[in-house]
Amino acid sequence: MNNKICLQRRLQQALTCACCFIAFPAAGQGTSLSLDCPEFSGGPGKPIQTVRYLAADALEGRFSGSEGEACAAQYIADIFKILGLRPAGNSGYFQEVPLASVMTPHAPVGVGRNVLGLLPGSDERLAETVVVIGAHYDHLGLGEFGSTGKAGAIHNGADDNASGVVAMIEAAELLSRGPRPGRSILFIAFTGEELGLIGSGFYTREPAFPLENTSAMVNLDMVGRLEGDAMILYGTGTAPQWEEIIPLANEGPSIPMVFEPSGFGPSDHTSFYTQDIPVLHLFTNVHSDYHGDTDDWDKIDGDGLVRVSQFTANVTRTIANWPTQLTVVPAVGEQAPRTGGGSEVWLGTVPDFTPVDFGVLLAGVTDGSPAEAAGLQKGDILIQIGRFDIGTLQAFSDALAEHKPGDEVLLRYVRDGRVLEAKTRLGDRADRP
Repeated sequence: MNNKICLQRRLQQALTCACCFIAFPAAGQGTSLSLDCPEFSGGPGKPIQTVRYLAADALEGRFSGSEGEACAAQYIADIFKILGLRPAGNSGYFQEVPLASVMTPHAPVGVGRNVLGLLPGSDERLAETVVVIGAHYDHLGLGEFGSTGKAGAIHNGADDNASGVVAMIEAAELLSRGPRPGRSILFIAFTGEELGLIGSGFYTREPAFPLENTSAMVNLDMVGRLEGDAMILYGTGTAPQWEEIIPLANEGPSIPMVFEPSGFGPSDHTSFYTQDIPVLHLFTNVHSDYHGDTDDWDKIDGDGLVRVSQFTANVTRTIANWPTQLTVVPAVGEQAPRTGGGSEVWLGTVPDFTPVDFGVLLAGVTDGSPAEAAGLQKGDILIQIGRFDIGTLQAFSDALAEHKPGDEVLLRYVRDGRVLEAKTRLGDRADRP
C-alpha cells in the first residue's frame, strides 16, 4: 500500500472515529497507533540522529493530526522526560489542540497536540515568570497543499522544522545541566503551524502560565542550514533589552547575524507578539528545498545546528536571569532589514519566502513606499539595488545597509520573465506613512 493511500485511509478513519485523535496517553506509556513508530533513537546530545528520527519516511511528513505527527509528539515528550522537564500540559506533557476550523480548510477533523515541558526557575521571586522556547514540529505530510515539490511524495521537513525542534531539545539539555536560571523556562513543540499557527494561537488563548507572566518567546523555525552564512534574527525591535542581550548570548557561538526588527511573520512567534510579548525568531533562511519533498536530514548543517542551539540556550538563560521583565515595544511590523548603516533606510518591500533561483521574491509592497513609487508589484523578483546584486535575503540586507535615506537608487527586477528597471529615492523609516 503506498503512503498516499495509507494516509487517506487514516484521515477517513479520523472522520468517523474522532476518539482516535483524542485519547492520547501520557509520555512513556506508548501510543495505540496503527502506524508503527520508529524505534527511539537520537535524543539529547545527538542532534543529527534526532533530525533523522523526526524526518524519517516512517513519520510520513508529520501532517497535523496524523499518526506520524503523533509519533513525533510522543518522541518529543519522552525526551522532555529524559531531560527531567516537568509536564506542563492539560494532559501530562500534552496540550490537546482542536484542528478543524472554517478558517483552516486543510486541517483534519480532530485534535493535534502541543508538547510542553517545564524547567522550573530557581529564584523564588522570578520563578512565577516564564521564558517560552518554541518550535513547531508539524509539516506538510504528503504535500497535498502548500508544496513546492511533488504532491503525494513524503515531505520530511528536516529543516522545516525538525531542525528547530532539535535546537530546542539541545538548548533544553544545556539549560537543564547547569545551574537553573531564575525564571522558569517552558519548552513548547507546536502542532498546526503549517495550517496557520493553530497550535501557538491555541496556547496563547489557553496558556499554561498567565501571558502577563511571560517574559519573552524565542522561536526556532528553519535553523538547520547555517553553513557559514548569517542567521536572520527577527523581532530585534520588540524589546529595547535585545540590544544588550543578543551580543552577550552570541559571545560563544559567534554566529554572523542580520537583524530584523519586525515581531510579525509567518511563524509561531507572531501568536505571542500579538499578545504584547517580546519575541525573537531564529531563521537560517530559505532554500530550494523549502516545502518540497527534498528537505531531508542529510542536508542539515550539524555544526551550524549546534551553534544555533548554543545561542538559543545562551539567550534564554540571559532572559531568564534578567533582573526585570523585558519591555515590549508593540506593533513593530516592518519587514525591511535593519542592519549597520542602513538601519534607517526604508524601501517598503515585503518579501515572500518561497525560494527562487536568484533574487528576492516580493509578496507585495507597502502603500506610499519608495518601492510602490518605483512600480514594484507582488510577484516581482528583485535582483539589484544600486550597484549591488540581490541574490538572497542576506544580500538584500547588505545592500540596504550600504545606503542612507534620500539616496536615489536603480532597482532591477524580473517580471513575467523580463528584466525591468526603475529608479526610486530611498525613504527614511521615521517618515514612513
